[in-house]
Amino acid sequence: MKLLVTGGAGFIGSNFILYWMNQHPEDLVVNLDKLTYAGNLENLKEVEKNSTYKFIHGDICDAEVVARAMNNIDMVIHFAAESHVDRSITGPSPFVQTNVVGTHVLLESALKNKIKRFHHISTDEVFGSLELERPGKFSERTKYDPRSPYSASKAGSDHLVNAYYHTYGLPITITNCSNNFGPFQFPEKLIPLAITNLLEGKKVPVYGDGKYVRDWLYVEDHCRAIEAVLLKGKIGETYCVGGMTSDISNLSVIKKIIKYLGKDESMIEYVTDRSGHDRRYAMDWSKINKELSWKPAHDFDTWLSKTVQWYKDNESWWRALKARPGKHKG
Repeated sequence: MKLLVTGGAGFIGSNFILYWMNQHPEDLVVNLDKLTYAGNLENLKEVEKNSTYKFIHGDICDAEVVARAMNNIDMVIHFAAESHVDRSITGPSPFVQTNVVGTHVLLESALKNKIKRFHHISTDEVFGSLELERPGKFSERTKYDPRSPYSASKAGSDHLVNAYYHTYGLPITITNCSNNFGPFQFPEKLIPLAITNLLEGKKVPVYGDGKYVRDWLYVEDHCRAIEAVLLKGKIGETYCVGGMTSDISNLSVIKKIIKYLGKDESMIEYVTDRSGHDRRYAMDWSKINKELSWKPAHDFDTWLSKTVQWYKDNESWWRALKARPGKHKG
């Protein structure tokens, strides 16, 4: 089988490629990535010379590049996206272009190439926000209610993917996942930013009161979920993927990281909250568990500790990213 992975040099995409090539060494993997600030080919050093791996440097908005990349492809796994909420607030245009227009270009090419499966990676943020200390969770039946330019652009891409299934019969599946964490995550997101700032002796910024709740999913569990959907999922279906069974606040996550690194809570710096900040996310992953026998295998505390250790052990990787001119430095 031959797979096209878009955004395969990013955090989740690169972890997926490494996971898939380990689990399915007979398959061919083509990685199409624009190499924006969050894309890093260093993530894929261990497979870059593998005969079953090919990298194409290109933009999913470029129809000619996409057409070449999709030649003789069986499955498309679409990760490529602008994904940082803060950046979408200060500059929404790239989010609309990449997440909506880029997805449309891919869908058109998938139709022409008679792709056997188009799998779209989306987010729980398309569902909006839940109330604190209430039992509700997002599920496949939750009404869309995006509240940032990022989540609105992802909602738009979800609707396009579904439309190509209903209108043109394109064989699609979608996963809406919760917040991922693990190796190779660009150090602007909460967990790697907290770890790397502390390792640099810098304070960790916390929005508002820090009581915002996220559902944390270890990245390998996400890769396993995508694998389950590709191999056993039903065409036209959406599956919610989460990693938690109980709520944890951002502030509590940061305090755990501080403890793991032997620091004290004076390293926390409360900053002005961002606009439209969703209060709580929580995912009901019972459908993928019931239908595809998937469940998260990595508990949060153990794998948060291992993630902290990974950043300690790979200082040259993240320092190079934080040192890039004009990029986020914490």
